[in-house]
Amino acid sequence: MKEQSITTSEDVFRLVNGLTLNLKIERSLDLINDAYNEYGDNLVVANSLGKDSCVVWDLAKRVSSKIKGFIVTTPFKPLETKAYMRDFVKRFPETKIFESSSTVEGLYATDPDGCCEIYKVEPTREALEHLQAECWVTGLRCTEGRTRTDYREIEYRDEGLAKLNPILIWEEREIWQYLAMNQIRVNGLYEEGYRSLGCTPCTSIVPGDERSGRWASSSKCGGECGIHTRPLKREHQCVQEIASSIQV
Repeated sequence: MKEQSITTSEDVFRLVNGLTLNLKIERSLDLINDAYNEYGDNLVVANSLGKDSCVVWDLAKRVSSKIKGFIVTTPFKPLETKAYMRDFVKRFPETKIFESSSTVEGLYATDPDGCCEIYKVEPTREALEHLQAECWVTGLRCTEGRTRTDYREIEYRDEGLAKLNPILIWEEREIWQYLAMNQIRVNGLYEEGYRSLGCTPCTSIVPGDERSGRWASSSKCGGECGIHTRPLKREHQCVQEIASSIQV
C-alpha cells in the first residue's frame, strides 16, 4: 500500500476537520482499492456488527464484490446483535464467523482483559490465520474515544500483516449520514441509545464519548478489547510471551 503522509495525531485530526464527507468517502475508497490491488484475496474485512463496520463493509463492496470478511462473536453478545449477525451472514455468506470454544464463565467480572483475550483477541488471531490474511480492514475511528487518537490509516503492527483503518478520520455524524444516504440497515440496539456495541455485561448507555459505555464500571472504562493493541500473528505472540517470562 502507498504510505500516507499522516505521521502525527495532529495530521490525523487536521483531516478530520478539514475534509468534507464526500472527500472522506473518496479517500476511504482509494485506501481500500489500493490495498485490494496489492493483497487481493488476502485482504479481509473485520466486522464488529456495529455502525462503523457497516460503513466499511459497504465501501469495501463498492471496491470489489469479491472482498471477504469475518465476524468474531462471543457467548455474551446481546440477542439483538446475534440476530443481526445471522441476518448479515445470510445476506453476505462470504463473511465467516469465529468464536472461542472456551467454557470459562464470569471472567468479565473479575478480569475483563483476560476475558477479552480469550473471547475476542484469540478468535481474531484464528480468523486472520484461517483466512490467510495479509491485510485486515477495520472500522476504527480516531474520534470515538480517548484510546483511539493515536492510530493511523495504514499500520504495520505485526510483521507480515498490514492493518487498514480506512474511515479513521470520519466523525460519528458522518457515519450516520453515510448509512442514511445509502439506506444501510444497522443493529437495532442503536435505537435504544447505544453508541458503541459490545458484549452485554460490559456495555451500557452512559454520558460521554462513543466508547464511554464500554466496561463503564471497571478500570477498563472506555478502553480496548485488545485486537487493536495486542500482537495478532501467532508467532509474534509467542515471542512476546517468551520475552515477558524472561523479564520476570
